[in-house]
Amino acid sequence: MSTIQNTEQRIIVIRDIPVEVVRKDIQNLHLAVYPPDGRVRIAVPDHVTDDNIRLAVISRLAWIRKQQAAFDSQPRQSPREMVSGESHYFKGRRYRLEVVESYGKHSVTLKNNQWMLLTVSPRTSTENREKVLTEWYREQMKLQIPQLLTKWQEVVGVEVLDLHIRKMKTRWGSCNIAAQRILLNLELIKKPIECMEYILVHEMVHLRERHHNDRFKAYMDRFLPQWRLSRDILRGEPLGDSGWGY
Repeated sequence: MSTIQNTEQRIIVIRDIPVEVVRKDIQNLHLAVYPPDGRVRIAVPDHVTDDNIRLAVISRLAWIRKQQAAFDSQPRQSPREMVSGESHYFKGRRYRLEVVESYGKHSVTLKNNQWMLLTVSPRTSTENREKVLTEWYREQMKLQIPQLLTKWQEVVGVEVLDLHIRKMKTRWGSCNIAAQRILLNLELIKKPIECMEYILVHEMVHLRERHHNDRFKAYMDRFLPQWRLSRDILRGEPLGDSGWGY
């Protein structure tokens, strides 16, 4: 076992796997493998020794390698150039982008379930074209959230006090139990709607059970029996080219 330290993070290398170690005021270890490249991170209570961290990681090596292999095989998009002809996704369907240059309000419209028309002013930069599309994605996702919340708050038996849509680099979703606040990754609007529903329910169930234990899985089985299928669909969807899950 070797150790590399810098001012931003601390890495322990275990069986050739770099593991980011974060010490926090928490009660239990939390080990996670993040897309897109299988980065391993373990959050531990302050009192846990390096030897105990090493043992915890070694005991989950098979699981870690399985997760990393799944991320490695997951399809990825090449960097988007925001030009006519390239592929973009919306609610699990692939669309061909058609860039239309016209003076006036920038907009995005869908045509014949095949084309995504991006209307922008002439000489609009690639970055600004992407901003227009990103804001359209955000607005479309905002339209989906209220009906999903209404449906699932009653089913799960919790109240979400705050929900935000955010571009996240390592997660499809997260929740703050104390604040009853949920964050959803903007990338979900590109995936089949059942994927967004699965992540929302997943985070709502965390308001009843913090950990991914048998009780948590029992809740998921009860509220969303097909959650494993939705999870597998999400894992098979292309990862975006930019930083971004779960």
